[in-house]
Amino acid sequence: MPGLHAAVGIEWVVDAAGCDPAALRDAAALEALFSAILDAARLTPVAPATWHRFPHTGGLTGVQVLAESHLACHTFPEHGSFCLNVFCCVARPDWDLEGLIRRSLGATDVRVKRIERHYVAATSAARS
Repeated sequence: MPGLHAAVGIEWVVDAAGCDPAALRDAAALEALFSAILDAARLTPVAPATWHRFPHTGGLTGVQVLAESHLACHTFPEHGSFCLNVFCCVARPDWDLEGLIRRSLGATDVRVKRIERHYVAATSAARS
């Protein structure tokens, strides 16, 4: 993968609004979204996702440990909002994460921030 280095991981931080509140309360829909993310990014789960439902709002928090790091989300059905974090310790190309969220949750506004996580200090890399 040109331009991707072994000492750089990638983190995607997503804020989505205008989501279908019913989808944000639907554990099966969120499981399907996690599965689609794993497939699209070629990530490797080491255990099933764990979910917690908040009784008052029906919102869900989910986390899945990956061989590459983790996938986590929190839903706010009362606000039509979805927050997602995908961290991969090995750099990989981007994929259509925005489209997956729009299609899965009916989001009208999706903001994806891609962050490079560097494991080696710049001075250490310069000495190599």
